[in-house]
Amino acid sequence: MWWRGQGGETLNQFRTRKAGVSRREALRLAALASSGAWAGCGRGQEGTASTDGKPALKVPDSEFDEITVDRLREGMESGEYTARSIAEKYLGRIEQIDKKGPAVNAIIEINPDALSIAAELDRERQANGSRGPLHGIPVILKDNLDTGDRMQTTAGSLALEGSIALRDSFVAERLRAAGAVILAKANLSEWANFRGRNSVSGWSGRGGLTRNPYALDRNACGSSSGSAVAVSANLCPLAIGTETNGSVICPSSINGVVGIKPTVGLISRSGIIPISHNQDTAGPMARTVRDAALLLGALTGVDPRDMTTAASEGRLHADYTQFLDSDGLRGARIGVWRGAMGFSSHVDQLIGEALLAMKERGAELADPVELPLRSAYGDAPFEVLLHEFKAGLNGYLAGLKQNVTVRGLSDVIAFNEQHADEELRHFGQEILLAANERGGLDSRPYLDALAKARRLSRTEGIGRAMSEHRLDAIVSPSTGPSWVTDLVHGDRSSHGSAGPAAIAGYPHITVPAGLVRGLPVGISFFGARFSEALLLKLAYGFEQATKSRQPPRFLASVE
Repeated sequence: MWWRGQGGETLNQFRTRKAGVSRREALRLAALASSGAWAGCGRGQEGTASTDGKPALKVPDSEFDEITVDRLREGMESGEYTARSIAEKYLGRIEQIDKKGPAVNAIIEINPDALSIAAELDRERQANGSRGPLHGIPVILKDNLDTGDRMQTTAGSLALEGSIALRDSFVAERLRAAGAVILAKANLSEWANFRGRNSVSGWSGRGGLTRNPYALDRNACGSSSGSAVAVSANLCPLAIGTETNGSVICPSSINGVVGIKPTVGLISRSGIIPISHNQDTAGPMARTVRDAALLLGALTGVDPRDMTTAASEGRLHADYTQFLDSDGLRGARIGVWRGAMGFSSHVDQLIGEALLAMKERGAELADPVELPLRSAYGDAPFEVLLHEFKAGLNGYLAGLKQNVTVRGLSDVIAFNEQHADEELRHFGQEILLAANERGGLDSRPYLDALAKARRLSRTEGIGRAMSEHRLDAIVSPSTGPSWVTDLVHGDRSSHGSAGPAAIAGYPHITVPAGLVRGLPVGISFFGARFSEALLLKLAYGFEQATKSRQPPRFLASVE
């Protein structure tokens, strides 16, 4: 999450100042059955990694390493693969390196029906042909998206263990309609990293700790930790994350994958455990811009359950690959925001090389462009989230099946207190407590905070910069490299650039820019509302010019 601008405080420092504390640790490592009898993962244990700078274990190559959606489609069309054989190979890979070996622990639960769904899609392909580009393609969903099947939806919290959704989220509906195979659910930062101060990204009470595949002692960022790691470690070709403030962009950048945080309203949020109705969105994660664009098109559509999507009418596309152009940077006018620079000479050098590559490919740079500092926002963005989280979560929990005992935020807080040895061992729930004290969405503090956040991020922020400099997009480092996971003190700032677009509700894409001592760093493209097509064109042009993604080596620590 973005919470440090120039001269600003980190999010954890802000949380410390605003709230109060405590710690926990309970985990799960799943016993995945073989021969198609894949069951949901239970709680397991956090392993340890040596710190000698060498691979923790030799990870054997897979024929699906770095494979693209197009290649999988070609294989199914030629008969080389079937949807079932693809799903079987990915499930085997999950068993091999997610549960054993380096044990990156990206997966919280396997879909027990994945293989039967894949087999049915094979029969359909044979009888009627393909539904489209995602027919038979495995996708992993973050564990805060409802699936109306036998998988749970828990946001990583033991308080929701056993909760089976009444119906699919809109995202899951769209994926099934496209013929995708929902293979599994991914671990995440519990409650999408909106629970306590000094939080540990990638950790949840139900799922344990997800590890960074580039260096196992490093953090995977969050909150879409498992989604990013699953894609990067080649446990799947595609995954869905969600973002309120950096939760797609940060883990994508830190795990070396492409992440798209769309305009709020392009993808419906119905059936997603909420934080903020003004900032929440689901988003695609993939190893290439083309694969991410394929997934994005499948997710769009107007949904009566989320009226925010009405604004996307006439602005959405079912196929974003039509906008991809290897020469997409030529003639583009791009602003350079340096608010997330100056913290690491290594990152600054990497971004400098990226900017030079853009210029060589014909882009015109406006350097620098200014956006409001974090200090200008004060407490406004966090106040908005606190108010909206309380209202949104209470509404979501009230609509769950009657067997779910937590029916509101107060019940979640009480559950955590009663199960403190599991839920509060590593960090507390100060944010939940603070949210529970907030008033309604008609309160003056909330309305004033929302107006301030919108004004600074939109009118005086991205909108002003785009207009004054006649920009197509703004670029910045997405994050710095990952930090060593610290279960005692919590996360460190990654000096990310997610905040402006997240608070504004505007689109943001991160693409791998290179490595710093073996750790990925992404570069961000963000811009005006519903400008996904243009941003994808630019991001694809950059990707094709630099080819910066390098697959992980599963080192125990940085060399």
